[in-house]
Amino acid sequence: MLDFFVIFTKGGIVLWCFQGTTELFGPSVNALVKSVLLQERTGLSSFVHQSWTLKHRLDNEFDLVFVVGFQKILQLSYVDKLLDDVHREFRDKFENVLMEKKYFQKFLFDSRFSQLQAVAESWGQQKTAAPRAMRSFEQSLKSQKTVGSMIEKKGGNNKENKQPGKERKKKGGAGNAGGAGDGNGRDHEPEQEPTPVPEPQAAPGASEEDQIMANRRKMMMRMSSGKKKEAKTPKSPQAGKKGKAARTWALSGGSKDAASLDFSEAAGDDVPRRPEFVPDASMVGAMAGNIQDMEPDESDDDEPAADAQSQQKKAGGMFSVFKNLVGNKTITRENVTPVLDQLRDHLVGKNVAADIAAKLCESVANKLQGKVLGTFEGLAKTVRQTLVDSLVQILSPKRRIDILRDVMSARQTGNPYVVAFCGVNGVGKSTNLAKICFWLIENGFSVLIAACDTFRAGAVEQLRTHTRHLNALHPPEKHAGRQMVQLYEKGYGKDPAGIANDAIGFARETRVDVVLIDTAGRMQDNEPLMRALGKLIKVNEPDLVLFVGEALVGNEAVDQLVKFNQALADHSASDRPHTIDGIVLTKFDTIDDKVGAAISMTYVTGQPIVFVGCGQTYTDLRNLNARAVVSALMK
Repeated sequence: MLDFFVIFTKGGIVLWCFQGTTELFGPSVNALVKSVLLQERTGLSSFVHQSWTLKHRLDNEFDLVFVVGFQKILQLSYVDKLLDDVHREFRDKFENVLMEKKYFQKFLFDSRFSQLQAVAESWGQQKTAAPRAMRSFEQSLKSQKTVGSMIEKKGGNNKENKQPGKERKKKGGAGNAGGAGDGNGRDHEPEQEPTPVPEPQAAPGASEEDQIMANRRKMMMRMSSGKKKEAKTPKSPQAGKKGKAARTWALSGGSKDAASLDFSEAAGDDVPRRPEFVPDASMVGAMAGNIQDMEPDESDDDEPAADAQSQQKKAGGMFSVFKNLVGNKTITRENVTPVLDQLRDHLVGKNVAADIAAKLCESVANKLQGKVLGTFEGLAKTVRQTLVDSLVQILSPKRRIDILRDVMSARQTGNPYVVAFCGVNGVGKSTNLAKICFWLIENGFSVLIAACDTFRAGAVEQLRTHTRHLNALHPPEKHAGRQMVQLYEKGYGKDPAGIANDAIGFARETRVDVVLIDTAGRMQDNEPLMRALGKLIKVNEPDLVLFVGEALVGNEAVDQLVKFNQALADHSASDRPHTIDGIVLTKFDTIDDKVGAAISMTYVTGQPIVFVGCGQTYTDLRNLNARAVVSALMK
């Protein structure tokens, strides 16, 4: 049972509508437009919003969108057929009106839609009908086979195996070991054919026994003769075997070096002390205001070069397959299909997840299908520009996260702005937390770091070191005696949710502007730790949840984000659970042009990449430049 079917233009004008329910479906259609059509996710087969499942079709020639909605608990097999039939019938019936764009006329399509729906429902019932009865053994092809045809024999064809046996039977009779009979005139086939050995030539007229004895004598002579061993040259005398020397690793820190490596206060006067940390004061104040954007590669240019030589060099690139298709007026799926596989392989080679690459190709095909090319427009340039626009649209955030503005708003209310960091093991959560902390204190905000990683040994000590270094860069003397960075920790083995709650309360009492919650790294399949993370988010309700991921991963990025979001949703007793709000992409300076992880993460969550880590110092933090990423991806 369909709930609604609506046809509207890409400009938002509703041409025709069928409504089978009294509920308002406008918010669901708006969510489809916002999350799928505007975010270049048309490769998705369906979209779920609230209690409805929505499917759509695009008509690029007339700029139409066909959307059907039904309850998500239903499994309707005829919806795709109904969409295709309605799409075709509506185009054929109102082609003249659509070409002239007379949208003010009334589109009478109710009766025809009822007929198409009845035909599609009957087709779906036949498709989902009970399967026919199972065939009996007599009706199957296997019953027509003979027993001899089902016996597999070694050595190839049965006829070829029988011929050598017959020849041996003629030569050796029943006593021949290769072709013995069973008394009924039938030959026994050997289980394994021996390697053929040429029979020795016997004297003419000799009997079979004499021939066998001669062959035995020849065999004994061959075995007894053997090859003469060559005399070995005497070896030069050696002083003796030298034992393998143990390898000495650099910075191994053996027991002999323990005294020189002891920098504790209890060491003697003759032992050197630990060197004091000397901050680089020249970098202080360099990150005030907004974070610098990533600089695009100036050597890359979307437009081809003007000279013919550079055009010939670029002609053999990824889109050279389109050169024979230039001149078509209307793009069809058959025109684009030959290059979709090549395009998908190119994206996968750039570290885009395989499923995301396939959906991107499908989205490009849906966007170009039915589009009419101009007289001087080439298909290669059109497809390339369409792909570039889609990738830029995916990377462009649908909402802007302005942390500085949000922190100032929270300061006016007297509450701290809370940011929680989550991610898998070893991606750099604590390091990038320290980078963001440095950026915040550069803009004059005080920060409290909550050490909620109570599982990894050394996690609290790492944050304590970062706190000492950051306070050295911004000493209290420069801020009216106020310490800009504080660490709230309660050791190991405690409940992370309780530590975060106490830290937020402490920040509210001491008028701290921002609370940064450092959580333990956990794999997406670790169910107890994922439940603990969901509890932390649910209890403390942070203003921003950032997922820290590596730019080195490919397909794993999709699995990580999907399962983290699912865990936050499953372990929250709310209809609107707080899931991931943004992404921090680390180790971006190690991937060169393999920037596909940024596409995969943004496509899966629909959330923006807030920060990009591109180095090992506090100032190595950047904003994502969508054009720079797409330029590297399309090399």
